[in-house]
Amino acid sequence: MNPLLNRSVVEVDLTTGSVSRWVPDPELLRLVLGGRGLGAALIARWLLESGENGFEVAPVILTPGLLTGSPWPAAARYHVTFRSPLTGVYGYANAGGSFGTLLAGCGVAALVVRGVSEKPVCLVVHPDCVEIRSAEALWGRTTGETEDCLISEFPGASVVSIGPAGENRVLYASLMNDGGRAAGRCGGGAVWGAKRLKAVVALPAENNDLSKSFLAVAVQASRKVRSCPVSQVLSRWGTPFLVSIKNEVGDLPTKNRRMVQFPFADRVDAHALEPYRIARKGCRGCPIVCGRVSEVSGGAYAGRTAGPEYETIDALGPLCYCSDPEAIIHANLLCNELGMDTISTGNVIAFAMECSEHGMLDRAWNRLDWGDGRAITSLITEIAHRRGLGGLLANGVQRAAEAIGSEARCFAMEVKGMEVPCQDPRVAKGFGLAHATSNRGADHLYALPTMDTAHLDQAGSDLLPHAMPELLDPDDVTYKPDMVKFSEEYCAVSDALGICKFTTTESYALYPEDVAQGLNTLGVGLDAGALLEIGERLVNLERLINTRLGLSGSDDRLPDRFTDEAVVLESGETKSLPLAVFSGMLARYYRLRGWTPNGIPRNETARRLGVDKVIVR
Repeated sequence: MNPLLNRSVVEVDLTTGSVSRWVPDPELLRLVLGGRGLGAALIARWLLESGENGFEVAPVILTPGLLTGSPWPAAARYHVTFRSPLTGVYGYANAGGSFGTLLAGCGVAALVVRGVSEKPVCLVVHPDCVEIRSAEALWGRTTGETEDCLISEFPGASVVSIGPAGENRVLYASLMNDGGRAAGRCGGGAVWGAKRLKAVVALPAENNDLSKSFLAVAVQASRKVRSCPVSQVLSRWGTPFLVSIKNEVGDLPTKNRRMVQFPFADRVDAHALEPYRIARKGCRGCPIVCGRVSEVSGGAYAGRTAGPEYETIDALGPLCYCSDPEAIIHANLLCNELGMDTISTGNVIAFAMECSEHGMLDRAWNRLDWGDGRAITSLITEIAHRRGLGGLLANGVQRAAEAIGSEARCFAMEVKGMEVPCQDPRVAKGFGLAHATSNRGADHLYALPTMDTAHLDQAGSDLLPHAMPELLDPDDVTYKPDMVKFSEEYCAVSDALGICKFTTTESYALYPEDVAQGLNTLGVGLDAGALLEIGERLVNLERLINTRLGLSGSDDRLPDRFTDEAVVLESGETKSLPLAVFSGMLARYYRLRGWTPNGIPRNETARRLGVDKVIVR
């Protein structure tokens, strides 16, 4: 049997201390692959049947992708699936590094953690067993301290851990691994904190041998990735290269999205951050190596951290009107060490700054000025420990706005309770639709619809020929729903396989047919169409979970700021996304998906995709 289809599901009950192991049906893996697909299949029954229970008692599931740990290019990612404390519905996070590779190397298809421990614990994953160990001595430590301590005991291992933010149940607390890789969104760190799960350690193990034909296809795919122009730019500059490009076109969210261009973008772009870069850093086996390590050598912001990436730069910089690169780097360091999602963190601080500007906060915080780097870094610590204003902001912008009342709701930039990432729907209209329809709340990586904004003409012509050339016009919304549907499905496949999207939907260095060719050499007989159907199946499964938990088409919306307020670019051009235009895109998207006008999958759609067959019972 193909070794990638012979990994085990390991179930750990923290309440009883029991551990069990079973091998999933290979047919299930052919229907959902691994990673995000297997995580959704495993958690679906619990969420569908026990949705009234809180996130604390829901299982949390770690799944490497089906190709994670193999020689396939950039196949190093792992997935964490749970009920989100931030949104209350289906949630997940995803990260690269080395952890997923080592977890897969231990023969684990999924690590399912149930129950709640009385005292802090960590899990140590061996090739033949999982050990539950006390983590009382690690509770209260930062993610970096936790990782250093555990790796000193287990050399060569990889560690995923939470920091004080997760322990204090900040609702957007992240999981951190491999010195700065973040499974950041939806609040998985708070789930671990509630379970008193401090860390998971994956030990190194021998990798399974794969066929020579697979290795040959993987080498060919790596060459395509390396030769792709987007890959080459990412290798040289990392994601900070996006700052100047997005600022030029008016897609750099600024001042809590009242603006879309930052007058001081040249102070925080890739060139401005280059003097702080001391090393490049990539995920295990990645041919791109887009990551970086940055260091501020002295002063109030001294320190060293992985990143910052584009989303972090904008969220903690222009979104808060901060132009100090050293403050941004230090804020990134604090989020990593305390264990908080930088996107949500930047959003809640920008929200607080706008509330302060309008006199909505108490006297102690009504001097929270735009661009104040000291205030930003101070608030991050306050949020992680739930002190003062930080205690309010730790619950996310939706709940904070409800608590403040008055007009604060107008300043809360969220969808389904999750803070909006750093694209502006009035300019990047495809991203606007994608933020609204994402099943885990506002999310740039759920669909990553880049064909128009990145001018990927060839990919558009090859993959969506009926939509060309209108698709490439950022202001023409006719075929934006087609692009979002396609990219949502390709993203779901990427997540299920453990492949970085920089090789798929960000650049289209690899088409679905390239991926299918690799899978066929492993005995997973699929063509490109069947592969994308798996992605469609996963999107519908996730939507049905959320439907059962109370969501509907009314939750596929954007904040009023995006549909009611226009923005003016430096050129004088006005950009807007009127509600009628957005509603038209949404209606077409529902029709393409085979959903009702209220955003619910029709019975015939679910039957066609065999959604009921993948819910693990």
